[in-house]
Amino acid sequence: MSAWSFYIATLVVYFGVDLLSGWSLNLQYGYAGVINFAYIVFQAAGAYVAATVTLGPSGGSTTFQQYVFGANLPFPIPLILAAVAGAALSAVVGLFSLRRIRRDYQAAILLIVSLIAIQVVESDVALFNGSNGVTGVPRPLFSAFGLSISSWEWVYAAWVLIICGAVYALVQWLGNSSWGRALRAMRDQEDAAAAMGFNITALRLQVFIIGGAIAGLSGGLLVEYIGAWSPGAWGYAETFVIFTAIFVGGVGNNRGVVIGVLLVPIIFLEIPRFLPQIGYPGLIFSLQWIAIGIMWMLCLLLRPRGIMPERRPIALRGHDRMTTPVSTQK
Repeated sequence: MSAWSFYIATLVVYFGVDLLSGWSLNLQYGYAGVINFAYIVFQAAGAYVAATVTLGPSGGSTTFQQYVFGANLPFPIPLILAAVAGAALSAVVGLFSLRRIRRDYQAAILLIVSLIAIQVVESDVALFNGSNGVTGVPRPLFSAFGLSISSWEWVYAAWVLIICGAVYALVQWLGNSSWGRALRAMRDQEDAAAAMGFNITALRLQVFIIGGAIAGLSGGLLVEYIGAWSPGAWGYAETFVIFTAIFVGGVGNNRGVVIGVLLVPIIFLEIPRFLPQIGYPGLIFSLQWIAIGIMWMLCLLLRPRGIMPERRPIALRGHDRMTTPVSTQK
């Protein structure tokens, strides 16, 4: 297996995982206005659950690790449980953080949740092996089909893209439905939406849970590919990368998210790998995060609607057309 083949296959997998993250956050923020600064926590929940239900009991051959949910479930059950874990955790967090309070307060609460979650997982070794994390997650479909490593890389990359296609169809359908229009109404004019009879808290919780399920699924896909997960892999800064991609591509536009993910976490964060080393070791990596922050601010100042602005659905007159949105530029 050539190094370039492995590298490109890995980029495809990461692109797919980042796409799922972008669509999940776009559904929550772009459609509903929920600022989820704890997104990475729900992705991590899916990753941990998918890993621990695949590794087997922690008292068996993996005695160097401690974790809960020890099982050895066949593919694709771990991915399903990862999505369930993300949804369940979102329901619990959402019940306490998405009530009728200001959105900036909600964002602050969720940011605090992400910081607390990292500290809890690092401190409690019995939960997910503390700061060392879990490792040795077996590759799905590898032995069942007798694949070589190079073949498995591309088979798994194709599997991730298939999942992306299904999730894209789901978020597009949800966004164009009457439920999606209710989310936009809540986002743009919350008081007016409440006066029209919409249950604002219920809508927020619903979109939060659906986004959490997609986040958990993305974490499960990623951990099955890289074979390990630790608290060092899910710092809150990772959430800001996806937010930057959404703003660059176009908030509220799922196709724009594709462009933003391709530009920010894939192309922009990969270019420094090919640059000559300057300054002290790690300088370029540090400058990346500064550049991401600058990119986000410039986007907000110069093109706040992104490269592909949101296309607003308009219901035409007529009984047969009321449920068929027609997209026009805002």
